[in-house]
Amino acid sequence: MWRNTRSGWGLVSIVLHWVLAVAIVGLFVLGWWMTGLGYYHDWYNLAPWWHRSIGMLVLFATLLRLVWRLLNPTPRALGHRVERLAAHLGHLGLYALMLTVLVSGYLISTADGRGINVFDSFEVPALISDLPNQATIAGAVHWYSAWALVLLAAGHGLAAFKHHWIDRNEVLRRMIDPRLSHR
Repeated sequence: MWRNTRSGWGLVSIVLHWVLAVAIVGLFVLGWWMTGLGYYHDWYNLAPWWHRSIGMLVLFATLLRLVWRLLNPTPRALGHRVERLAAHLGHLGLYALMLTVLVSGYLISTADGRGINVFDSFEVPALISDLPNQATIAGAVHWYSAWALVLLAAGHGLAAFKHHWIDRNEVLRRMIDPRLSHR
């Protein structure tokens, strides 16, 4: 039940999928909210600290998820040929946008040469800094790619519900129940 099979997703993939989905939505909401905070608001400094800390953990979990996906079989795609192609391209887009959002967030935070303190437990070093307009350009990329990610993720969710309620196949159930991977 831990590993993927051609029949379904294993427990590791399922847990990473849902933890990352919740974390990314949470980061989007937190990021949107914190951009409107005034300088004297109690959360003015605390919200970005949470956002950066969670963002770094999400980056590590996303890299883990990509490695896990490369080392495991992918369940066979269901639906018509066009749906299977759209699903494949959609998944590639989701991964590309996740990495774009996360790396651009890292580049915003490290533009001044300081690393990112993750929950006062460890620091992610600033490997790239002092590029011309790094924070400004990375900020624009971060904002627009975050919106694109949330919109594509919403489409991803709607497609899963379509498979579940209209097509009545196991696309959604496979991402919930690891026992389906061992049929």
